Amino acid sequence: MIKALSSLRRGGLWRHGFLAALVAFAAIWSAMAQAALPTPGAPDLSARSYVLLDYTTGQTIVERDAARPVPPASITKLMTAYLAFEALDSGDIAMDDEVLVSEKAWRMGGSRMFIEAGKTVTVEELLQGMIVQSGNDAATALAEYIGGNESSFVAQMNATAERLGLEETHFENPTGWPAEGHLMSARDIATLLSRLIHEHPDLYRYFRQKSYTYNGIKQYNREKLLFRNDWVDGGKTGHTEEAGYCLATSGAREGMRLVAVVLGTDSDQARNNQAEALLNYGFRHFETVDVREAGETLASPRVYKGETDQTPVGLREDLSVLVPKRQSDELAVTLKLDPELTAPIAKGDRLGSLKVSLGDDTIAEQSVVALEDNPEGGLVKRLTDSFWLWWE
Repeated sequence: MIKALSSLRRGGLWRHGFLAALVAFAAIWSAMAQAALPTPGAPDLSARSYVLLDYTTGQTIVERDAARPVPPASITKLMTAYLAFEALDSGDIAMDDEVLVSEKAWRMGGSRMFIEAGKTVTVEELLQGMIVQSGNDAATALAEYIGGNESSFVAQMNATAERLGLEETHFENPTGWPAEGHLMSARDIATLLSRLIHEHPDLYRYFRQKSYTYNGIKQYNREKLLFRNDWVDGGKTGHTEEAGYCLATSGAREGMRLVAVVLGTDSDQARNNQAEALLNYGFRHFETVDVREAGETLASPRVYKGETDQTPVGLREDLSVLVPKRQSDELAVTLKLDPELTAPIAKGDRLGSLKVSLGDDTIAEQSVVALEDNPEGGLVKRLTDSFWLWWE
């Protein structure tokens, strides 16, 4: 090797080799620098508050004042729909139930589906009137039917908000009609829409419906992004003078779902454009990576004093992470198990953790649990394993 280098120097090829190496190094460094460029900044929006969430992981991609409680206007109807969906799933109500329209529901102002007092309307018709046409009359009729009266239904709304962890939410009515203390934050709205999609995927289809005709009156869904992008599959608009123009929406493409909420814009066009900008930013620059599935055997560690010498371990829930695009190959997954695992072990017992890192940052961590029972072994087995524990 030394002789070869000397020959290169004497022959004048050293300089050429050095320059070639330098050029190659520069190319490699340039590629590394390009790969390490930070994710482009998020769009600058004029909305008073907003948030963009990754649906699968719940991770926030971008936000502004997302925890600030503000009037949500008709986005309130997401909670009214959520409770209606729960009542349908539990069997408390049915789609073909006939609902007698009260005078209060008939007299509701603002957006309406134009139901008439003293007549009956089915639950399914009211759902479409509330979701697609944003009918305050439909929302009120549903609330009275499910809760017995409106005040009882509002109590259910607030109890459900507390159960779902919506910390900056308080309802005064099922419609979003302006009322003192009727507030939601952008983050709470995004959480509620995510739960609605996750828990009621079949009924969520009503949010994708582009129009609905009732009583000879055809109205189009106010969620205009449904008409712009085939990957947007629903959400809820809202508008009052106090709240401004608001939108909660969701879309899925390339195996990834995002939820965007913008509150307090100054026009219908602005709320649509800004929500769309958030979604496009998320899809363009991030990806959801599935790390491990629930119940997948990650390892079968040694267990002392058990009926069997090994116990399979895994995760209770699927584990996914959100990462900037083109960085998934840099993820590191580390399994750490508790030392000297000893029976009895019950299925579901925590036995360690699984950590996902990107560079020096831990971006996700989940408990690792036993996937099977491993009761104590017989006397001989316990004595033998006690000796090995002492010896080791």
